[in-house]
Amino acid sequence: MVCTYLVLYQLKSQYLNLRSLATASLHNPLSLLPPCPSLHQIKQSHALITVAGLANNGTILGHLIAALAALSPSPPPLYSLSIFHSISRPNIFAFNNLIRCFAKSHSPRNSLLHYSAILQTPNLRPNNHTFPFVLQACSKALWVVVGVQLHGHVVKLGFERDLFVRNALVSFYGTCRGAESARRVFEEMPDCRDVVTWNAILAGYAREEEMGVAEKVFDEMPQRDVVSWSTMIMGFVQSGCPEKGLEWFGEMRERGLAMNEAVVVSALSASAQLGLLEQGRLVHSTIRLGEFPITVAIGTALVDMYAKCGCIDMSRNVFDGMRRRDVWSWNVMICGLAAHGLAKEALSQFRRFVREGFVPGNVTFVGVLNACSHAGLVDDGRHYFKLMTQFYRLEPEMEHYGCMVDLFARAGLVREALDFVENMGIKPDPVLWATLLGACKIHGLVELGETIGKKLIKLDPTHDGNYVLLSSIHAQARKWDDVLRVRRLMVNRGAANKVAGWSLIEAEGKVHRFLAGEKEHPRVIEIYKMLKVIERRLVDAGYSPDVSPVLHDIGEEEKENAIWEHSERLAIAFGLLVTHDKVGDCIRIVKNLRVCGDCHEVCKMISKVFEREIIVRDGSRFHHFIGGECSCLDYW
Repeated sequence: MVCTYLVLYQLKSQYLNLRSLATASLHNPLSLLPPCPSLHQIKQSHALITVAGLANNGTILGHLIAALAALSPSPPPLYSLSIFHSISRPNIFAFNNLIRCFAKSHSPRNSLLHYSAILQTPNLRPNNHTFPFVLQACSKALWVVVGVQLHGHVVKLGFERDLFVRNALVSFYGTCRGAESARRVFEEMPDCRDVVTWNAILAGYAREEEMGVAEKVFDEMPQRDVVSWSTMIMGFVQSGCPEKGLEWFGEMRERGLAMNEAVVVSALSASAQLGLLEQGRLVHSTIRLGEFPITVAIGTALVDMYAKCGCIDMSRNVFDGMRRRDVWSWNVMICGLAAHGLAKEALSQFRRFVREGFVPGNVTFVGVLNACSHAGLVDDGRHYFKLMTQFYRLEPEMEHYGCMVDLFARAGLVREALDFVENMGIKPDPVLWATLLGACKIHGLVELGETIGKKLIKLDPTHDGNYVLLSSIHAQARKWDDVLRVRRLMVNRGAANKVAGWSLIEAEGKVHRFLAGEKEHPRVIEIYKMLKVIERRLVDAGYSPDVSPVLHDIGEEEKENAIWEHSERLAIAFGLLVTHDKVGDCIRIVKNLRVCGDCHEVCKMISKVFEREIIVRDGSRFHHFIGGECSCLDYW
């Protein structure tokens, strides 16, 4: 009896719930929407509104536009506009949300058109919600003059003390006129601030890469939120201080602070820049533990991080597991495969990219042409350059020309590369001439190298690398007087500050940086002992040093000592030292310059003699050394 009563009670409750839902859907179908509806759900509600005979209800349609305006990252402005036009007498609420839609879209200009419509509509005036959206449009389009005029409207209409409007003004000035302009607006109203106001100032300094000032502002903040932290981390990463960004990320983790998408994407970017796999894995585990959805931004950042940290297979796994990808996701995957010398896979991904309906852009073709260059696919390179310029009608940029020159030069077609440079559609920059000069060095073209070297030094007399390349060509030909002459010229012209070669290795939970001839590391004595062990075992295996990269006219023994102190060898010696009991462990090195020929040979031999996989990311590409072979097949 009791069971029967409970069943009847549950059925009655379900009936009443269904009846209340039906009544609500008839009076206001929007009441059925979840807190964060999708576009599909909003369209379903729009259909219910029409079926319920409420298509002329301005209030309900205004709220429908508001739901569309809240969509992230960009609402559908034309759909919102069509709904707006069906309202006979739109109120300020409908106008504000339509302006918000356009401010977040790729057509911010339309926000101003509808702001003007408000001013021209009788009995309608902007309110404190209007100005933040219009100022957002000005910030996006960098309309400085219009934004300043809007500031005048704010004062005239008496909204200068409204917190929302004030925050929008600070953000606008920080974006369009610099952090100091934003600071002046900020200082005018010391009693009209909240964490959003402080974050706007913080973002202004971070955008200008004034991270020292940004840190002071951060310390002054009476309260901080996840946006404050993410702004600082993004600022450090984007201003060329990825180590600092990772330090702040680590502090967030230690404090147990909640993170957002911007934080983890920035931390992944920092790990990718530095090539720190363990740090990148730590960020990935944070994403998993925090149950972050793998959005396009997070997925793309993971693909990039694993590719730049030498784990191209993991990069592909993440890419293949992404539910949604945009053009940037594909670009990152194609460029990653190219950097690892996997040209066929990169070109295969490009064809798949096109089949899925995406349109390649300039960055896509940089990856494709790089893939051809690293693998010596001259005919393919010509084909894709033609496809880019003639089929897709893309104007080649200096990077594309650089890829083609590099392609010809690596393949030994130096004369063809020279003809290509001399017949380009734009004036070649010094980097292209330096690429040609490097090819002359590789292929032993002394006379052509001297001609190009003189032209390059005339074009860019202060860049030390040009003098170094030319002097190395003279050194290969044992023209020591010419080496000294070029070196003397370099010093006289103030171009003697050669970029120091360095290598990074991640070990024992820390990042260790080695310079060539490093003597400051805490374990320097052990490292040099390990170098001697490596040298002895390699000599026993048949190694004979190539000292041609050493440019000085000194004895052979001194040259051998100099080349043994290159930064990547010190890093590898340290890697072997700290993993001596872990035979088979991979040693990962990041180097800022292109690896020299002798170091490349040494890495191959170490991988065989010591039975270790060594992955080196140099200034040009990745080298995977296994069993005495390199993934580049000695073509780099």
